[in-house]
Amino acid sequence: MLRKNTSLKIILIIFFIEIIVLLGLGIASKNIILIIASIILFLEGIFFSIYMTKVIVYPINKYLKSQDEEKSTEEIEMRKILLHTTEGIIAFNRDGSIALINPAAKKLLKISPEDNSFGDIFHKYDKNINMEKIIYLDNWTSTSIKLKIEDEEINVLFSPFRDKQDIPAGVIAFIPDTIEHARLDRMRKEFVADVSHELKTPITSIMGYADTLLEGDYDENTQKEFLGVIASEARRMARLVTDLLELSRLDNNKKNIKKESFDLGELVKSCQDKLAIEIKKKGHHVENFVTADVPPVFADRDDIERVVLNIFTNSIKYTPDGGLIKIYVGFVYNDAYIKIIDNGIGIPEEDLNRIFERFYRVDKARSRENGGTGLGLSIAKEILDKNGGSIDIKSQVDKGTEVVIKVPTKK
Repeated sequence: MLRKNTSLKIILIIFFIEIIVLLGLGIASKNIILIIASIILFLEGIFFSIYMTKVIVYPINKYLKSQDEEKSTEEIEMRKILLHTTEGIIAFNRDGSIALINPAAKKLLKISPEDNSFGDIFHKYDKNINMEKIIYLDNWTSTSIKLKIEDEEINVLFSPFRDKQDIPAGVIAFIPDTIEHARLDRMRKEFVADVSHELKTPITSIMGYADTLLEGDYDENTQKEFLGVIASEARRMARLVTDLLELSRLDNNKKNIKKESFDLGELVKSCQDKLAIEIKKKGHHVENFVTADVPPVFADRDDIERVVLNIFTNSIKYTPDGGLIKIYVGFVYNDAYIKIIDNGIGIPEEDLNRIFERFYRVDKARSRENGGTGLGLSIAKEILDKNGGSIDIKSQVDKGTEVVIKVPTKK
């Protein structure tokens, strides 16, 4: 373990050689004093070796070992970061050879196994990129260029780095994932457009009916009808704003999640009681089963209740009158689950992979007619993610939908 104890070993070897020589001379000359002195020196050498091992060698070994472990840990963490980041990073030695490269850089710059140097990678896109300028010229301490790679435009930032003696050692190339950034920007713009559209529709309806009432003298029944539409659209706007605020809190981690232990079967029964009027209006038959001894779940009770109410409400709305809804509560591994199965209108297969997108509706007209905001499933998924749970949906058109909600049972 000890790296720098060579001199110590040499001293100890010389010391013991001297003892052997003295002992040999004493025996040869039959000099009792030399023999005794040799034995005393030999014992002192043993004690000296033990002392050096305990006081010097062992502490240094321990120190160097801790240094190696810290270095190893830092290196592992750095490799993890480089491996999983979506931004490309390449470090080049002063001779242009690759010192380090992560998978994102290979993907973004379309790097092949034959590309082993600065020139191999960049000169096929732009031969004017000069590594020497980047390293040595002051006004090139950092520079950005744009590369046209297939149909995408990629930005690359070059920055030189120096060694411990402040001598130029190489160049780091940083490649932001502009493709992912563009996708996120497009999603943001679509979201803003969807919110504007969702708010514009009820506002236009409210203004139209209100202006009509103000312009004419209508009978009481007509006035009630118009006011009913205004009230309905106002409630729809209130639901939309509430859902948007909830999503904002979830996205910004501002929602205070208070986890506790509670009985999932009792929660499901409570949700069924709260929706009893809607169930009766549609004439549905609801069956509730607890399939095993389900341990208490550990999550935010209000959050899970909101998710169950949302899924249960969807089953009620999108199942034709007189339908059958089955609810199962069970336990598997470390998760309890709620399975809600209906024989409703179902969801087309091509829409299943998009139903958790914000404002995505399978049937927009019908969803708005039923008072949906298009955010319910998005909120449900985010809530379950925050609580360590999950949601899975299977469906067939005209046959029904099966939703499985999993909630952890352990802290």
